Amino acid sequence: MKTTIYLIRHSEQLKKINNIINNDNLQIQNEKSCLSIDGEMLASKISKLDELQNIDILFSSNYVRTISTAKYIANENNIKINIVEALGERKFGINNWNELPKDFEMKQFVDENYKIGNGESQKEVSDRMYNCLMEIIKECKGKRIAIVSHSTAILYLLKKFVDIDNQGNCTFEGTCFFNCMSNWNYCEIFKLEFTKNKLIKIENIKEN
Repeated sequence: MKTTIYLIRHSEQLKKINNIINNDNLQIQNEKSCLSIDGEMLASKISKLDELQNIDILFSSNYVRTISTAKYIANENNIKINIVEALGERKFGINNWNELPKDFEMKQFVDENYKIGNGESQKEVSDRMYNCLMEIIKECKGKRIAIVSHSTAILYLLKKFVDIDNQGNCTFEGTCFFNCMSNWNYCEIFKLEFTKNKLIKIENIKEN
């Protein structure tokens, strides 16, 4: 029995203006970040893709921008959004962006245990996302499932299944399907097909 998973990055978020939510810590600011007008339009557009029709079950992280993206898929398929905190973005563990080292992203990409402050390492994010995905597959076997999450969280999850070289080429069974260093777009979609817990196929879904 085949289970189909659509991993979807959230749509474009509103750029912060004058740090309007600066009363909150950085993590709360990140969770509260909403979609821009263009982001709302893009989320609505991708919800009408043929691939995202007849979705049986829909999951989203607890971030505003993922829920706002998922609402269009929910409306298109007449289903509810299941909000799961474990699908959230990597936690930076800092109080403001000035504390983030300039080489942070690359260091964490090559060293799965690297993290700063109270943040998460690549391994911690990867394990969190993987365990959540396996539970979803277990509970929803044979279904068509959409999961709206975040680029880094999705990338670290994919590293459980695919090979990624130093240039960012993502390869599954000898075929490169994505470059994670240059190709990320808002509402990026990855279609994964599983037989039980084994990934048998992955592709990057693009708009026609």
